[in-house]
Amino acid sequence: MSEQIEPTSFRAPSAVLWVGFIAMCIGMFMAILDVQVVATSLPTIQQAINIDPDQMSWIQTVYLIAEVVAIPLTGLLTRVLTMRWLFVASIGLFVVASAGCAASNNFGELIAWRILQGFSGGTLIPSVFSAVFILFPNERQAIATTIAGVLAVLAPTVGPIIGGWLTSTYSWHWLFLINIAPGIISALLAWRLLPRQNGSGSELRELDGLSLVMMALALTSLELGLKEAPTQGWLSPYVLGLLLASLSCGAWFASRSLRKARPIVELRHFRDRNFLVGSALSFLLGIGLFGSVYLIPVFLAFIRGHNALEIGTTMLVTGVTQLIVAPIAVALEKRTDPRLLSAVGFAVFAFGLGMSALQDPRSDYDAMFWPQVVRGAAIMFCLLPPTRLALGSLPPAQVPDASGLFNLMRNLGGAIGIAMIDTIIYTRSEPLEQRLWDELRAGDAATAAFVGAPAGTINSAKGTLGPDAIAMLDPLVQTAASVQAINEAWLIIALLTGCALLFLPFAKPEHRPSFDHPR
Repeated sequence: MSEQIEPTSFRAPSAVLWVGFIAMCIGMFMAILDVQVVATSLPTIQQAINIDPDQMSWIQTVYLIAEVVAIPLTGLLTRVLTMRWLFVASIGLFVVASAGCAASNNFGELIAWRILQGFSGGTLIPSVFSAVFILFPNERQAIATTIAGVLAVLAPTVGPIIGGWLTSTYSWHWLFLINIAPGIISALLAWRLLPRQNGSGSELRELDGLSLVMMALALTSLELGLKEAPTQGWLSPYVLGLLLASLSCGAWFASRSLRKARPIVELRHFRDRNFLVGSALSFLLGIGLFGSVYLIPVFLAFIRGHNALEIGTTMLVTGVTQLIVAPIAVALEKRTDPRLLSAVGFAVFAFGLGMSALQDPRSDYDAMFWPQVVRGAAIMFCLLPPTRLALGSLPPAQVPDASGLFNLMRNLGGAIGIAMIDTIIYTRSEPLEQRLWDELRAGDAATAAFVGAPAGTINSAKGTLGPDAIAMLDPLVQTAASVQAINEAWLIIALLTGCALLFLPFAKPEHRPSFDHPR
């Protein structure tokens, strides 16, 4: 099947390929951006179409479930449709679904369109990273990966400010309508400029339907279990049932796939040591990247009381730093062992995450500035070298399947990371609050300063707190406990992200085979 997707017979001018590739990157950017702009404006959507508050989160959940099911199918769909037609079809459906979301008048309509939007958007990210290694020779892959990487990590960073501005200036409908014009343009450019290839209809005739169902059930159950675990408890019957169902279906799917000559997802890529290490790094990056993008709005909204536009302005620091560092990342990525660059990147990124574990209830833009600069400078070195490590030595025919798995690992890392963060915040706030009260009653001046207690309140209490003092301090203590829980979450994701350093010694020195590419 390799001849179906290797563009060996296509000879196009470099400019044509670059424009086609950038069109793909724009489509990917819009799909990633959509998740964040909608997340920041869920309350507005909920009020506009009268959605019950307990149903509001499903607007995001169904999108993420459909996306995570679609991502590993990228290889199969690329073989069937070809890279060009897969992208055109995906971005076309994404545009149609975006228009449908904007036109929705009730919860059911919006959910149906969000499922289609998530599934069509899910294939765009791995398709773009596949294109890097299919379209370009070795010496151009660093630049292509950087363009894709910058847009992939920039989208969730600028999402809050774009979502807040659209909602406050226009209406919630524009959260979806904004996708239409760029989507149509990128589809037309990709259709015109990407290489023409022949699809393989035999893939559909030999499709293992049961494996497809098992994979979908495994990923859906996992996403639902992770969503409910922080509030219902990881050991609740409902959550345990979902996680066991995910494990059972996943094991069945893996067993069938490993026995098939042409599985819907090629799991045998994990036998390649560098791909396995790169995927582990992608998973850990997902924890740190998605976790940080989640924690900053939580802190600024619930602790500092900022709106979406103000939150987005603060988060722009990371995006600007990424853009500044990107040319440096390209230059180093061409000349340096990806294992070394990855080690430096993950060490610095983990340090930047740990810096945010020192926040207090009064922390704001100034306190968040340098941690964001450190993380923004490191992110490209956590994305580009692991991508090259995982995909750079594979022949073009294997890249779409491998790219789907590689990107799936990052999404799963993000889902698990956010579930852990919510669990820490939900379960640790109460005991931390009790500890703060004990320290205040003991007259601890450092605790009083952290909480923001008025001067003299604790000293005059002399080991006891009267009803008036308790009433005055209660909201301050609750806020301070939430800050401490958030700080613990920052520390946990910093430690987990730093675990990437433990995997790097197992990677082999890079070997870049020479394949025929369009020029």
